[in-house]
Amino acid sequence: MTLPGDPPPEGPVHDLPAPGGQAHPTPGGPAAAPPPEGPAYDLPAPQAVRDREWHRQSPKMLFIHPVRVLWSMAVPIVIAFIGINQSDSTWSVRLLPVLVVGALAIGVIPWFTTHYRFTDTQLQVRKGLLNKSETTAPLDRVRSVDLESPPLHRVLGLARAKIGTGVDESRVELDGLAQEDAAQLREYLLLRGARGRGATSSGPAAVPGHDVGMPGGQVVPDGHPGASVGESGPAAPGVGPAGVLRPDEVLAEIDWSWLRFAPFSLSSLVIVATALGVLFQFGDDFGILSQDRVEGTYEWLLAQAILALVLGGLLVLLVGWLLVSTANYVLQWWNLRLVREPGGTIRLTRGLLTTTSTTVEEARIRGVQLTEPLLLRAVGGGELTSLATGVGSGGTTKLLPPCPRPVAESVGHSVLGTGERLGDPTGDTPHDPGTGGDGTLDGPLTVPVRSHGPAAHRRLLVQSLWPTLFLTAAAAGAAWWLSWDWWIVAAVAVAAGLVNLGLAELSYRNLGHHLTAEHLVSRSGALQRQRVVLERAGVIGWVVRQSFFQRRRGLADLLATTAAGPEVVTVSNIPLPWAVELAREVNPTVVDQFRSAGEEP
Repeated sequence: MTLPGDPPPEGPVHDLPAPGGQAHPTPGGPAAAPPPEGPAYDLPAPQAVRDREWHRQSPKMLFIHPVRVLWSMAVPIVIAFIGINQSDSTWSVRLLPVLVVGALAIGVIPWFTTHYRFTDTQLQVRKGLLNKSETTAPLDRVRSVDLESPPLHRVLGLARAKIGTGVDESRVELDGLAQEDAAQLREYLLLRGARGRGATSSGPAAVPGHDVGMPGGQVVPDGHPGASVGESGPAAPGVGPAGVLRPDEVLAEIDWSWLRFAPFSLSSLVIVATALGVLFQFGDDFGILSQDRVEGTYEWLLAQAILALVLGGLLVLLVGWLLVSTANYVLQWWNLRLVREPGGTIRLTRGLLTTTSTTVEEARIRGVQLTEPLLLRAVGGGELTSLATGVGSGGTTKLLPPCPRPVAESVGHSVLGTGERLGDPTGDTPHDPGTGGDGTLDGPLTVPVRSHGPAAHRRLLVQSLWPTLFLTAAAAGAAWWLSWDWWIVAAVAVAAGLVNLGLAELSYRNLGHHLTAEHLVSRSGALQRQRVVLERAGVIGWVVRQSFFQRRRGLADLLATTAAGPEVVTVSNIPLPWAVELAREVNPTVVDQFRSAGEEP
């Protein structure tokens, strides 16, 4: 049964069971049998689902909750202790027991006030002491079940389940589950949700990460509930011909040679800068940077060559950058595994200290985004993000860390279900499907984009003048106020002009769009180049936006509205006739309403 607003199920219509248990007849062929019953079709429900009783979190959460409260108060506690110690007060000794007891008291409240239970159709969660709330999630509309195990959870054998129904970005959270129970609950809920959407076929439904039919991927014998129906009848999802089980399709796994791309992420540099700022802010309080020590170091450095000082500082920054970026990469992406499960979901598992398991329903994926920051782009790397409806943070899920761009393109095409997997990146096999002589792929992530012409080029160059004028005016004001030499103003103007012109030229070279048979492709960005690929079917409306200066040059920003990802994909500085024609080709019926009013492209 397909609920209103759900995406259409995959496969032909006759795969869906008709009302009353009757199967839709196959045109020109024998009627399909009704869905089989039995353990091959229905996973045994977890105990918490069967007993229909209200349950508390695991008693082990009585330890985790207070620790979580203390951790959230760590920064204010450290600052308070530093101030108290500097005042030579004994309050620090008296304050510590109070903080511990308070954290324990606050931490046990969630355990006493949180309950959950399963009914025949719903998951119900009650929480709150003063402000009580009850959240429900229909079991037949479950779209995703994400599992997470922070370090303390892993030590105690617990996991946190976040259950999404695809209505919005909110999740129903079940904390304090045993890891085995959480994994079993995930499989059961995803199967229940797939059946509620009519996603199961006339064979046994495949469950993500769970064998359907006979264990070990064996051929299902005739007469077994997991056997395929009829000689020409459709096979169940995840079940091949003759009932042979289809395993999970591995789209990507961590390759530790990708560590070479870790330092080229700008986020790593930000982390290093933050750490240095904290060191200089609190170094004196911790005794790391005392005044005498700093003065002595300064006098020693003055006796050294300026060049050695500069090189030493750069070396320290470089080493810190390498160490922090590499450690952060390992912590986040340890044991990365991206698979397509037989039940129509894509599952991402990763993490060293905190392990996460993220589920994205393929039917809700409307596109992907390939991000290439400047430094990462210089070494041939990229990052891949999926754009989906009702999942992730803002509808986005990061699928791949910084990695070789051909790998990101290959996985992106696999997620989109278009193009070909990367077969031979070296190009030694010219007849390999989907690869050219240079190992490139045929697909929306690799197709050349259409440049937006000289008008867009001039527009970007003129835009670059505004920050240059602002910086020059600021330098002139400072020179007048502080009596600087005016050559400093000229140097600032020249440097700012060259930098901004270079960014404008880079932005124009990265600007473009393309329309394939199934996808709208938009590329933009200077320091961070982005190629966004959106399904044409995922476009629900258009906005044409023009500034005063764009109107003078016949340009516009074309915004494709969608329910996925950032909810808008922008094609910037495109000629207005191209924008109208592009919108008309993607959604003829929408644009024809405006053309019928006398507005022609």
